[in-house]
Amino acid sequence: MTIQAPEGMELIYSRPESLAEMHTHYCPGCTHGIAHRLLGEALDELGMRERTILVAPVGCSVFAYNYFDTDACEAAHGRAPAMATGVKRTRPDNIVVTYQGDGDLAAIGTAEIIHAAARGEQITTIFINNAIYGMTGGQMAPTTLPGQKTRSSPDGRDVEIAGFPIRMSEVLATLPGAAYIVRRSMHDVKNIRKAKKAIITALKVQEAGLGFSMVELLSSCPTNWGIQPNEALQWIEEHMVPYYPLEDYKVIEAVKNL
Repeated sequence: MTIQAPEGMELIYSRPESLAEMHTHYCPGCTHGIAHRLLGEALDELGMRERTILVAPVGCSVFAYNYFDTDACEAAHGRAPAMATGVKRTRPDNIVVTYQGDGDLAAIGTAEIIHAAARGEQITTIFINNAIYGMTGGQMAPTTLPGQKTRSSPDGRDVEIAGFPIRMSEVLATLPGAAYIVRRSMHDVKNIRKAKKAIITALKVQEAGLGFSMVELLSSCPTNWGIQPNEALQWIEEHMVPYYPLEDYKVIEAVKNL
């Protein structure tokens, strides 16, 4: 649907064409909606909407295929990179994007994402890290911070029992097949703008056939963290960013020329 501004006014902000016109199921204050918009805007600006195939995961974003006005499919839990590999290899002219949470990518799907990056698959992954299992009720995730309380760690994550959180960007950046691995955040406007630029670059990396690309986005989960949305954004800045620094972890030389 085309949105028009009232007479005498200029429309400067509207729904990206790559997003479907429908309400999402996400909890109030969750930053999945921001991530969706950033990806939608990036696809629009790069003219990739008609060629994009989204691979949705199992998790809070399980219905992502409904929210994007692109071709899409859904993978079994953790298997989005494997499905995306098959899609991209059979349809190399398409832009293939996986959109995954930390429980999907860093737990049950660890093998899939590591080997997709190791092989240098020409796909792009948007990785939402909110340090908790969201859809299933707030249990401890591979990304849960030391001492962080969850449904399954009510006294806080004990690293002597559960081990340390996995920094996925740092892990994947060690693999030769990875071309572009960065971490950004969505806790304020400045960092949201940086996140969008990173998503655009990651898509350009795929378009240029340079290898695997991933943008990790630190995200809030007010419902399962048990705090208000504004407090959740502050919690990202004060607790997540120190443990998950916002950096470029792997940018091959060819990416700098895009």
